[in-house]
Amino acid sequence: MSKNIDDLKSRLANIFVGFTFDKKPIYARDLKAQGAMAILLKDAIKPNLVQTLEGNPAILHGGPFANIAQGTNTIIATKMGLSLGDYVVTEAGFGADLGAEKFMNIKCGYAGLAPNVIVLVATIRALRHHGGAKKEEYNSPSIDRVIKGFLNLEKHIENCKKFGITPVVAINYFPNDSTEEIEYVQTQCEKMGAKAVVSYGFAQGGDGTTKLAEAVLDVIENGNNKFKPLYDWNMKVEDKINRIATEIYGADGVEYSSKARTQLKMINDLGYDKLPICMAKTQKSLSDKETLVGRPKGFTVNVREFEFAAGAGFIIPILGDMMRMPGLPVVPASEHMDIDNNGKISGLS
Repeated sequence: MSKNIDDLKSRLANIFVGFTFDKKPIYARDLKAQGAMAILLKDAIKPNLVQTLEGNPAILHGGPFANIAQGTNTIIATKMGLSLGDYVVTEAGFGADLGAEKFMNIKCGYAGLAPNVIVLVATIRALRHHGGAKKEEYNSPSIDRVIKGFLNLEKHIENCKKFGITPVVAINYFPNDSTEEIEYVQTQCEKMGAKAVVSYGFAQGGDGTTKLAEAVLDVIENGNNKFKPLYDWNMKVEDKINRIATEIYGADGVEYSSKARTQLKMINDLGYDKLPICMAKTQKSLSDKETLVGRPKGFTVNVREFEFAAGAGFIIPILGDMMRMPGLPVVPASEHMDIDNNGKISGLS
């Protein structure tokens, strides 16, 4: 979230440490620790410039998971890209109900950014899943499941429009995607005013994404998108959470545990109530219950507890029963990685 070294020091100074015995808050600035911490981060604040296999520049700088944090790269990285190129594509990870919502409401607010377009990535496999397919059936074409699963993508398109932006849908192609399934998704997206383009980037590299890029440029240059945030940071905390839960997730309302209400009172007492909201919830559902696939309705979001990142500058409601630390696979990818005496690396893909 930092814009420069001075802003970094200010945010480090605002880190909440705890309370004194008489219940007064202690911050890193009270310990005069912000300068020392900034020194440790003097190189970490610098974005990393790398290149793709085709020689295109890419800036990698930060990448917190959007199910538990803000889910996007740094403000400095994005603004550096904007200073160097005509167009900048930046990722906001996981589902658009998480990554896109946080990008729009948190990062754009702090950075003063106004996106011209959203590229909403979808797969036919995922639509089959949201249409009721079991894991072993994800690779089996099924127009019926895609029709049912499209309701999930429909909601994500509607959500993008709530920010004043009609998205371009990128259908990330898999070899077992049928023509019938793809054409159905494209037709339904078209009915919603959103162009859906098949992306063959995995198999064909840049050549496979040319049509997608052309569609994105067309929207930027000829579209009527006008970005607007979903909520005002000055709203009450409960109202901001309710706006996200009802507008983005499609919930009927929000319930709070007694622990969450106690923590919310502390957040208000500390004066953090004007900060944006960074929801922590499952990425597997629009709801806070991972088993509710598709476009669930008639559900209530449950805030079980709160945390807050005073330095970064957001409030973190923790929804439902979710794991905060992502698990590792049974066989870690690192077991297949190696390097030989000539410096040749293998096992990265």
